[in-house]
Amino acid sequence: MRNFTSLFVIIAVSFLMSSFESSAKETLVKNKKTELENVFGSGKYVSKATVDAESITQFYKKYPKLKKYQNDVLDLYKKKEYKLIWYDDKSVSEFGALLYHKVQLLNDQGIKATMPYMDLVDDVFNENVTADLPQIDTELLLSNMYVFYASNVYSGVDPATLKKIGWFLPAKTISYVKILDSLMVDPDRLNKDENLLFGQYYKLKAALKKYRNIEKNNLWTKINIDAANYKDLRPFDSGVAVKQIRQRLFVIGDLAQDSKSQVYDEEMMAGILKYKARYGLKLNYALTKEHIDQMNEPIGNSIKTIMLNMERCRWIPAQLAQASEYVMVNIPSFKLVYVKNGKYELVSDVFVGTRMTETVIFSGNMDRIVFSPYWYVPQSIIKNELKLKMAEDKNYLADHNMEWNGGNVRQKPGPKNSLGLVKFMFPNPNDIYLHDTPAKSLFEFEKRIFSHGCINVKEAKGLALAILKDNPDWPADKIDQAMSGEKETTCMLKNKIPIYIGYFTAWVSESGDVGFYPDVYDRDPQLDKLLYSDAVVSK
Repeated sequence: MRNFTSLFVIIAVSFLMSSFESSAKETLVKNKKTELENVFGSGKYVSKATVDAESITQFYKKYPKLKKYQNDVLDLYKKKEYKLIWYDDKSVSEFGALLYHKVQLLNDQGIKATMPYMDLVDDVFNENVTADLPQIDTELLLSNMYVFYASNVYSGVDPATLKKIGWFLPAKTISYVKILDSLMVDPDRLNKDENLLFGQYYKLKAALKKYRNIEKNNLWTKINIDAANYKDLRPFDSGVAVKQIRQRLFVIGDLAQDSKSQVYDEEMMAGILKYKARYGLKLNYALTKEHIDQMNEPIGNSIKTIMLNMERCRWIPAQLAQASEYVMVNIPSFKLVYVKNGKYELVSDVFVGTRMTETVIFSGNMDRIVFSPYWYVPQSIIKNELKLKMAEDKNYLADHNMEWNGGNVRQKPGPKNSLGLVKFMFPNPNDIYLHDTPAKSLFEFEKRIFSHGCINVKEAKGLALAILKDNPDWPADKIDQAMSGEKETTCMLKNKIPIYIGYFTAWVSESGDVGFYPDVYDRDPQLDKLLYSDAVVSK
């Protein structure tokens, strides 16, 4: 069996042990530490092997299930002038041991994939195995293990597949060579590196750990109700179900303590509001049967949702959250946030496209704000809706403040304009933009899918004020005048503002609370099938 530099690896394993908190992880690391220490004392040494393009080609003939990594591995060795990566003078490097342990713990990252031939890699670190692989095989197996790890943890689904599933946000580009160099210089980046992964990823990872612990300790107990005779629970009602709901709120963190009371008291009211806010529900104190049914969904559903959204975070460039200014819309939560200098300047409810006219997941750059806008009716709406209405009512256009304009129909500015009194433009082939709406009552619904694809913003005026707050040419009174509905007025922005329209059914807030939102376009099962239908082999 192979020999390692004992002092360095013992330090490495001790370092690794300190980064894991659960007893299961500690046991794994302690066992590995013992195994490695035994290997170091065996007194055997390995000779230097040579890596070249031909040896890499021969390796993949011997291990064909790894062939998908061949180009990336070849690139690694080209950039490193075909020098060995995983061996010090006489042994596998301490970083190789650290990386191996991280691969053993991929489940903590919400990843179920297993690299082909992983049993051979296991043998490299098993003191009971006496039949050594050729050193060149070990070297290249570890390089494939690295690419397997990096592609699963840092990249996720490839960009071509993302487009096929309707995800058109900018694809993250990474260099496995640069990542490897940075990790070898600072191995602690294996535990957390917000230059490689979008910060939300690590928040979801913490939530995954929390929910798995709840599952492991059997704390997700059923709330028992008489479904046939159930009446909405309201403040100061009492019963066993109230006590069970209270216990659930405590377990997931919506209550700081569990008084075990069977009375729906003021303390529990606060917990219910926090629970409903996390699920994007209407903020009131009534608990319907639908709410109880939601609470009784298996915790495994929540765990899977967190894992799916960790995967979505892998696709997001880590630099997004580091931008000085941006707007982000999350379709499932029906929320928009405007962030400037790392702070939430505005949060607003939105409504989005219907199932027939889904809002596209993509990004753009806002370059102008249009006050009191015309609405140029899309040809599809003219063809499928307006022509029929005009045939039934010859005064339809006039009654709706519309007019013909060069063979097209447009709605004139005014408070009843379908775009409201302001729209936010970011050129894109989907003809999607943010805008105000006169249909304010639609924001009262929990599931807000009403538009033809554009994003209707409840606090549209507030968004305009926030964006132009530091622009001396656009004081608040000028914005008020421009939004009077009398004539269209355009404000060209001095700096374009990135806009990201995303799709996250689980999201951890600034306060650390994990929210779960309706999968309005049924994208979670699609991603679940893509990731986990064949989870025993690598992606």
